[in-house]
Amino acid sequence: MHIVSCGVDIAKNVFQLYGIDEEGNELRRRLKRTQLLRFFNQLEPCLVGLEACGGAHYWSRELGKLGHTVSLIAPQKVKPYVQGNKTDANDAEGIHAALLRPGMKRVSPKTTEQQDLLMLHRIRSLAVKTRTALANQIRGLLAEYGVVLPKRVATLRRRLVEVLAEDERVSVIAREQLHGLYEDLLHQDDRIKRQEALIHQACQGNPACRRLLGIPGIGPLTATALVASAGDVSVFRNGREFAAWLGIVPRQHSSGDKTMLQGISKRGDAYLRTLLVHGARAVLSRAKGKEDRNSQWLVALEARRGYNKACVAQANKTARIVWAMMRYETPYQVAA
Repeated sequence: MHIVSCGVDIAKNVFQLYGIDEEGNELRRRLKRTQLLRFFNQLEPCLVGLEACGGAHYWSRELGKLGHTVSLIAPQKVKPYVQGNKTDANDAEGIHAALLRPGMKRVSPKTTEQQDLLMLHRIRSLAVKTRTALANQIRGLLAEYGVVLPKRVATLRRRLVEVLAEDERVSVIAREQLHGLYEDLLHQDDRIKRQEALIHQACQGNPACRRLLGIPGIGPLTATALVASAGDVSVFRNGREFAAWLGIVPRQHSSGDKTMLQGISKRGDAYLRTLLVHGARAVLSRAKGKEDRNSQWLVALEARRGYNKACVAQANKTARIVWAMMRYETPYQVAA
């Protein structure tokens, strides 16, 4: 039986396969984790479809080593093709149906280096969230004793030492507990610094990241996150499609000759979108007084449409520039 194409619903331990041979006969198979590679090693090279979920990039690389052509499909693209109730067998058949559909968008498989970069970002993001939670808890606990501290973490770190040493409103037990929270806060600060140092080091060692650093509003964090997440940008036809993938284009609700544009779609990775918008805010804050074309356009846009829309518009433009530079491997060129 020569399998031509198949869809695989991957999981932690149990995998479901649905395939079709040259004569159109169906094959349904339930495989354990240890059996999957052995099974595909016995098959002739075929087209394999996977949902782009946890572990998919690893299996894509392993199946590719066996000579198979692997396509990763976003889960939201697969869902309309799943017939009946939610089962692993129906999911595998839905993946296969989506795999054979002409024009179906594919997810670019990530290399081990890209996954390493994303891991650095995720650990840093968790450390930032943990530090924020600690800071909020410290402020809330101190407020119960009549001590109100500012919001900035740097100010909180400095003022907390003064409160623990001098303020008599805080009891002895509270001082001991707050001192432990202060040590946890310093630990998260150190972890964030270590992660950022690793990200900066990885950025300097990647030619694509170094090129993106020339774009206003992009630093090592944004550059490495974009390179690691986007991968092969040739899967996007143009910069507009890349910006749509990031979710910083207007959401459409159009019919017939009537075109209705709403707020940004917010599709894709919220982390990437956040980095781009923060970078756009930095560009806008320094645009006033400059005479280059982009700065003048941005200042005029802010006056006409407001601060937030100007930031999103700049983020959209930055995303298109990123696509062009990554697609053609060219350095950033300043507009006259």
